[in-house]
Amino acid sequence: MRLMRVFLCLSAVLIALPLFSGDQRIVDEKTGLHAGFDPNTMDKSTDPCTDFYQYACGGWIKKNPIPAEYPDWDRFSELYERNLVIEHNILEKAAQPDPKRTAEQRKIGDFYASCMDEAAVEQKGTSVLKPELDHIAAMKSKADMADQIAHLQNFGVGSLLRFTTRQDFKNAESMIAQFDQGGLGLPDRDYYVKDEADKKEKREKYQLHVQKMFQLLGDKPDVATDEAKVVMEIETDLAKVSQDRTFRRDPNNVYHKMSRAEFVKLSPNFDWQRYWTLMKVPSFTEVNVAPPDFLKGVNAAIEAHPVDHWKTYLRWKLLDARAPYLNKAIVEEDFDFNQRIMSGAEKNRDRWKRCVDYVDNNLGEALGKVYVDQTFGAEGKRRMLEMVDALHTALGKDIQSLDWMSDATKQKADEKLKAFARLIGYPDKWRDYSLLAVNRTDFYGNINRGEGFEKHRILNRVGKPVDHGEWEMSPPTVNAYYRGSMNDITFPAGILQPPFFENSIDDAVNFGGIGLVIGHEMTHGFDDEGRKFDAKGNLNDWWTAEDGKKFEERAKCIEDEYSSFSPVDNMHLNGKLTLGENTADNGGARIAFMALQDTLAKKAQTDPKVLEKIDGFTPEQRYFLGFGQVWCDNRRDEFSKEMVTLDPHSPDKFRVNGVVQNMPEFQKAFSCKAGSPMVRQPACRVW
Repeated sequence: MRLMRVFLCLSAVLIALPLFSGDQRIVDEKTGLHAGFDPNTMDKSTDPCTDFYQYACGGWIKKNPIPAEYPDWDRFSELYERNLVIEHNILEKAAQPDPKRTAEQRKIGDFYASCMDEAAVEQKGTSVLKPELDHIAAMKSKADMADQIAHLQNFGVGSLLRFTTRQDFKNAESMIAQFDQGGLGLPDRDYYVKDEADKKEKREKYQLHVQKMFQLLGDKPDVATDEAKVVMEIETDLAKVSQDRTFRRDPNNVYHKMSRAEFVKLSPNFDWQRYWTLMKVPSFTEVNVAPPDFLKGVNAAIEAHPVDHWKTYLRWKLLDARAPYLNKAIVEEDFDFNQRIMSGAEKNRDRWKRCVDYVDNNLGEALGKVYVDQTFGAEGKRRMLEMVDALHTALGKDIQSLDWMSDATKQKADEKLKAFARLIGYPDKWRDYSLLAVNRTDFYGNINRGEGFEKHRILNRVGKPVDHGEWEMSPPTVNAYYRGSMNDITFPAGILQPPFFENSIDDAVNFGGIGLVIGHEMTHGFDDEGRKFDAKGNLNDWWTAEDGKKFEERAKCIEDEYSSFSPVDNMHLNGKLTLGENTADNGGARIAFMALQDTLAKKAQTDPKVLEKIDGFTPEQRYFLGFGQVWCDNRRDEFSKEMVTLDPHSPDKFRVNGVVQNMPEFQKAFSCKAGSPMVRQPACRVW
């Protein structure tokens, strides 16, 4: 998939209003449903103790069929669509050639205008690829591989391998050079190496897709058929030596620091010094090799395949990477495989929506600066920080109350919690795009320069101190994250809106929405992966051996619970792959509930009405309903199959029901009896 699952849009017309807009309501004109919490989205004919997800979301699911453009449609999608409209309006205005535009307004406006000039894109067709295709054709021997890979990666086209930079896991204040696996066209190694019926079918259709794309590039059918076989052979070789994504969840499995000399010895068939010179990588003495076996596999693959095969492979990597930005025939074939076949979407999105995304991808903080001015503001940041403080306090209390953790480990956990950094709404320091050239009449060139700018911005951090204020998402993004090596949580302005947060609604619903998301991200610091980093962000086992064993026992309960869930065609979730997110969902829900109870107790001292029912529901019930309604979702079967393989998150239905089954607080709120489907015995709990 070329888009994260939260980056999805709805064809319905929505009224977009600014954030924190008092008592104004954002209403979908097509469904009549409120964008935030709405009792009309419920299915009250369902017993909440039997299927709470259906009870909370049944009405929404019924009134929200999946738009043809997308593989699934959920509450993230609704919010993304509203943000998209705001960004669209910003870009339409910025695209007007007004001499009063600022430098950044000119860049985002001209980038957008170049994308929207579809006639020019169509006229140029694949001719824009000619310089790079000629460069590949001039390749004389495998000794030229470094030149070719560097040439493509200099403008953001990935192939064969990934060379980048990241924090040193055991020296968290320093950025280190990093080598990692890459070079596949299918979304995961499993599609190449597993013989499940769905995987075999996708392999066959992928090879046919590669063949069709080569034909659209101008190759004869018989030649394109052979070329597709070559691509599949090389990518299968790479897949066989790629690490499994579940294995990669353990940071110890992707940390192998070595000297430059040791690194080069693992892959002598590739001229690394030539590559580093052409990529202008700053001088370094050590490199982390996430997958040493993959590096050895690259060496073996270079030796095994003739130079003509590598030319074919590199032509494909160029065509595949640039397909969304070319003429309509190639764009549609690219969509047909990557969206329709892989995920079930029925038609491509409108061009303006794709163009907004391309600007966000390449100039995200320039666009985000204007977006924040129109939507977020200082008051939103203040209110969000108050909720973060409440969740922070609740998690601290939860840690201290654990009966299975020793005092020594509790002290270390408390130190880590106190060191949490918080990035809210937007960066304190905006990214500088002054060196990125944007040409109003050169869309393809803008993509190349934009992706090349980002590639070199990242590589230039090699050997430098860590920038703790740097963001990994643009402000309009509908998402949030925790970084173990930074020990920080980040909440872009894009997610701080209904249904996650609403200024005019009661605390219970807000704590069930954004409060639970905050708790979720905080809990990531103590999930199966995050717990291996200490307060400073270093990979360091700060647990006693006995406490570590007790954690693993409790985590195994969650792993087994979610492995029993089957979202589609008897395919079960991978409890190991989803363990971190499931742990964070369960811990976040309990911590947010604790924070709500503390907040209500304080407010009730001066205003007892905060404990009264609203719409017939107690605050505790509204908390869980607010939680449930955040995850309402409709998804296609093909998308569900793909996500079982790729997504570390459980499907939304199980994110809700899997959590409430483990919570006595839920069972008390809805008077669920022992033996009810939403009452799990034994209940799982880590945090």
